[in-house]
Amino acid sequence: MAAASSPPGPTGIAVPAEAWATDLGDDLACLRCGIVNVAFIGAAGAGDRDWYLVDAGVPGSAAAILQAARRRYGASRPAAILLTHGHFDHVGALHHLAETWDAPIYAHPAEHPFLTGRQAYPPAAPEVGGGMMAELSWLFPRHPIDVSRHLRALPEDGRIPDLEDWRWIHTPGHTPGHVSFWNAGTRALLAGDAVITTRQESLRGALMPQGHLQGPPAYFTPDWTAADLSVRRLADLEPRIMVTGHGPALQGDALSERLHALATTFRQRALPNDSRYLRQPS
Repeated sequence: MAAASSPPGPTGIAVPAEAWATDLGDDLACLRCGIVNVAFIGAAGAGDRDWYLVDAGVPGSAAAILQAARRRYGASRPAAILLTHGHFDHVGALHHLAETWDAPIYAHPAEHPFLTGRQAYPPAAPEVGGGMMAELSWLFPRHPIDVSRHLRALPEDGRIPDLEDWRWIHTPGHTPGHVSFWNAGTRALLAGDAVITTRQESLRGALMPQGHLQGPPAYFTPDWTAADLSVRRLADLEPRIMVTGHGPALQGDALSERLHALATTFRQRALPNDSRYLRQPS
């Protein structure tokens, strides 16, 4: 949970003034930072280098993430920061956190050009409609950041270094190197933006998420064929707990049914009526 928000960060997105991670199981918790979620893998009280952070929030969220981490783990540092992808709202505090903790950053190799200053993401597609977030998306940062000193490639075999029970799954579409994280034992899924649980295209949906399950944010998704296949891949896992990049976590038996329903009707439910990337994927 998070208390009342502090003033907006550098991109105008308010972040928590008081930050507490919400437990979702023995070794999983999530924290909402403005319009986006980060996750903690590792039981509360885990020792130094015995836990992991997944994603790094919007710009201006470093203090909230550090506070939530201290409340959960004390002075212990993470073994690594794991990235689902490198969009601005998932790497806002990345450089600061990696430097503070002297922690490696793991991401899919296809995401590395956006994390080493070499390549910008494709332009947004505000024509998808759906609300103010979509209309303003052309203003959102898409330039690359450079965290080369800390950056590592996720192993090709799906392992996560020194993290048993969890695997990474390539779920492209929203970005080329987008990944999700999966624990088969607890059936917990960290989906990133491959699927989300709010109408992110609208300002109301972004600020007051209601648990609406949908495909990735339409204004920043350049490959809808890959996105469709990724949702099918996640539905086949049949998770019981799911944390997405935007919106509340979902739990229970109905989650699997809802995810399968989205996968089988993806083209009707998730594809926007208009997008430059429907005509020519990037």
